[in-house]
Amino acid sequence: MLRSVNALRGFTIGATDGDVGRVEAFYFDDTSFTIRHLVVDTGGWLGGRKVLISPRALGDIDWDDRRIDAALTKAQVEKSPDIDTDRPVSRQQEIEYYRYYGYPSYWSGPYLWGSYSFPVVSPGRSATLEHERRWEWGPQESGDPHLRSSAAVIGYHIAATDGDIGHVEDFLVDDETWCIRYMVVDTSNWWFGRKVLVSSEWITRVDWSESLLRVDMTREKVKNSPEYDSSGHVQREYERRLHDYYGRPGYWSERRDEANPKAR
Repeated sequence: MLRSVNALRGFTIGATDGDVGRVEAFYFDDTSFTIRHLVVDTGGWLGGRKVLISPRALGDIDWDDRRIDAALTKAQVEKSPDIDTDRPVSRQQEIEYYRYYGYPSYWSGPYLWGSYSFPVVSPGRSATLEHERRWEWGPQESGDPHLRSSAAVIGYHIAATDGDIGHVEDFLVDDETWCIRYMVVDTSNWWFGRKVLVSSEWITRVDWSESLLRVDMTREKVKNSPEYDSSGHVQREYERRLHDYYGRPGYWSERRDEANPKAR
């Protein structure tokens, strides 16, 4: 199911022996647009220190109690590598983090999470999705890309081929793979507060220095796309209408590799 990143902020992260803190933001990699870490504010427990928690450690999300339990101890979190969460996280910092927790690296295999499509592989479930894009991590991606903070990217403008269409208001993330499937775009400066979805796969370029995401479609095309209703869950029927409108295969489609140059 697709979930709002904004809605997940403030959720409590619980370790096996007590609460760690509350979710403040998310780090995603700028190649596959998959959330790699949750930024957790530990509050008074660690003197306000912020720590990273990988989806690899997380269990099910309790939406009623706004809580996510993690397969970690508080001592593990306390001794985890210090990372400045106000700056992009480098590959070297990730390597140190992954070594500390003993996690396999996601950039060492062809799927979203390395050898798997999911951060945690449950008994009885296939470790990979047949339709999931397979990655060829180039020298830059396998060398030293940066993780980006959701808190920083929310507010970025989205530029069509003929001008801006709005700004990023939220991300919709798959709660099993932790892949960001869509950006919620607020077009209020152009079209009276209408909200639309733009798939992360449709982004052709990111100008980080200009806080700008570029897509290869016109403003008119975006303007007339199926409107997004944030009051309920995104249904597959709506997703199909959206992708059919743009003439692009969905992330659940076996044809998606044909339309994406980064896919095998």
